[in-house]
Amino acid sequence: MRVAALVLAGSRGGADPLANYAGVTDKALIEIGGETMLARVIAALRAAGIERIAVSASSPAVADAAAALGAEPVGAATGPSASTRAGLDALGAPLLLTTADHALLRPEWVRQFLDRIPTDVDVAALLARREAIIAAEPQTKRTYLRFADGAWSGCNLFYFATPRAGAAVDLWQRIEANRKRPWRIVRLLGPGMLLRYLLGRLTLADAVARLGQTAGVTTAIVAAEDGRAAIDVDKPEDLDLVRAIVGNE
Repeated sequence: MRVAALVLAGSRGGADPLANYAGVTDKALIEIGGETMLARVIAALRAAGIERIAVSASSPAVADAAAALGAEPVGAATGPSASTRAGLDALGAPLLLTTADHALLRPEWVRQFLDRIPTDVDVAALLARREAIIAAEPQTKRTYLRFADGAWSGCNLFYFATPRAGAAVDLWQRIEANRKRPWRIVRLLGPGMLLRYLLGRLTLADAVARLGQTAGVTTAIVAAEDGRAAIDVDKPEDLDLVRAIVGNE
């Protein structure tokens, strides 16, 4: 079965501090190693064997850049979850999701992720253990979710295997809409889950299974072999680090 890919390259509106830092109009158009981040991501996906690649763009400049790279520009919605929902509706499942700031993305990471997803799930995500990240790049500073079985960081790679995966995106939209009202998120996911997390008794597998149950889908987590898969470009220090990594390759 052929897999399409969606690259999130929209903005939340207003000036982007990272784009300003790099002296460009849009974050996705920041250059690293002589290529824009968007070009690097599209090249990695294509080298992984993905033929249909769409780019969710809110800027005409990014949309034009996507088209010039042979990708299909699609309009971005307000926020990443809404853009993902729009992309899933337009492209259908199976769909691989990543972001334009995943500038270190490698084809082998994509292939390993897709090869290790169980066949009976609706949604899967790639995460990296803290130990793998530190071993690969000790200077990077990531945000970690700390579970009973260790600390994990997201890798900006998600897979929506079936049309039922749309229910998980709908749950994501509800969580995103309530990010400034945490009590609503707790009510949505259940206080028992939050309590176990705060007490350090919640494993990653249990958390993912609970999220799946709430959305009505089956879920899976794939552990990244290379900790660099968790490094994206969110801050100026991330950009400086990724440029240094690419420059030393």
